[in-house]
Amino acid sequence: MGSNQSFIAKYFEFDKHKTNLSTEVNAGITTFMTMAYILIVNPIILSNTGMDFQAVFTATALSSLLATLVMGLYAKLPFALAPGMGLNAFFAFTVVLGMGKTWEFALTAVFLEGIIFILLTIFNVREAIINSIPMGIKKAISVGIGLFIAFIGLSNAGIIQAGGGTPLFLGDVTSGGALLALIGLLITSILLVKKVKGALLIGIIATTIVGFPMGITVLPTAIVQAPPSMAPIFFKFQWDQVFTLDMLVVLFTFLFVDMFDTVGTLIGVSTKAGMLDEEGKVPNAKKALMADALGTTFGAIFGTSTVTTYVESAAGVSEGGRTGFTAVTTAGMFALALFLSPIFIMIPGAATAPALILVGLFMLSPITEINFEDYSESIPAFVTLLFMPLTYSISDGIVFGIISYVLIKLLTGKSKDISPMTYVIAAIFVLKFLV
Repeated sequence: MGSNQSFIAKYFEFDKHKTNLSTEVNAGITTFMTMAYILIVNPIILSNTGMDFQAVFTATALSSLLATLVMGLYAKLPFALAPGMGLNAFFAFTVVLGMGKTWEFALTAVFLEGIIFILLTIFNVREAIINSIPMGIKKAISVGIGLFIAFIGLSNAGIIQAGGGTPLFLGDVTSGGALLALIGLLITSILLVKKVKGALLIGIIATTIVGFPMGITVLPTAIVQAPPSMAPIFFKFQWDQVFTLDMLVVLFTFLFVDMFDTVGTLIGVSTKAGMLDEEGKVPNAKKALMADALGTTFGAIFGTSTVTTYVESAAGVSEGGRTGFTAVTTAGMFALALFLSPIFIMIPGAATAPALILVGLFMLSPITEINFEDYSESIPAFVTLLFMPLTYSISDGIVFGIISYVLIKLLTGKSKDISPMTYVIAAIFVLKFLV
């Protein structure tokens, strides 16, 4: 056992990253707990298209397992991947139900997206995009993701709701999931103040237990069950629609949203973890992007929507996860989930909400490194971090941040601050709105 631990510590460079096996395992489990909802939410969304719910569950778990394992073993980074929220909704409600396309058509678009991403990664295009983002905006991305992930937690718990006479309003915090989340927030906050190791994970478990007498957490009728077959959705593509205008539009949308969601997550979480190098580059970015591209490609083959890097990875990083073994642990949890799905599905969203809300706090620290005295830097940074939670989109925050950065620098005589690649990215963003 000792020799195995020694090999793991050496392979993942625990000493270099000032971490250890127990910290990495705890971080990986914490990340999984905050994103386990995708195992039930993704099948619910995609089943609206007529896809088999049980088959999509298996495809979701397997694609998440594979992509996260590649991230951990190959890129050696503490990030987890799974079918992306937003992208699955676009797949189901826009492409299939809105445009009247088949789910096989949508899966074909996702598969082509994955192949294109593999090629872009091989030729360093996606890595060049990451490196072209100004440092001030990179810091703001971390802060924006913090606000975004806290907003996700508040929404999942029903503390903040949409509709009514205003865009957002306070939900009923005296009962139900909202009350449970607030109780969990207090429990987890106390654990953090007391510097209890694994506070976020303990908080999730404790909140889940508190949910029993409240009638929110319900014991499953079974604990172990075999993974459902993927046969109804496995390798189901519609090749005769590849060279159509509709396919081009759908493919571009998948490519655009996934690319900048992933770029934003990698930059934001790496910034929080202190993993950016002296030039502000994400370590092993090319390998991380390849994990994302492979996840999307094989996810389409299995029968699920676009696989992307999850902002919930910030929860594991906040627990001290710094190496690929965090991701390997998360992948192991997805493997367990294939056979113990009732247990993981039992955890209510209100129980994971406190962890997400507090991770939002942890992600704010890079804001102190933004140069607020130079408005040509601070205004684009502010636009970036503001737009992410308000548009419910990491990519939209990056889009408006980059465009404002280029315009302000150009119009104030500071064009020398803009790299050639940043001009190219800004032009693509502008075209997105004009085409």
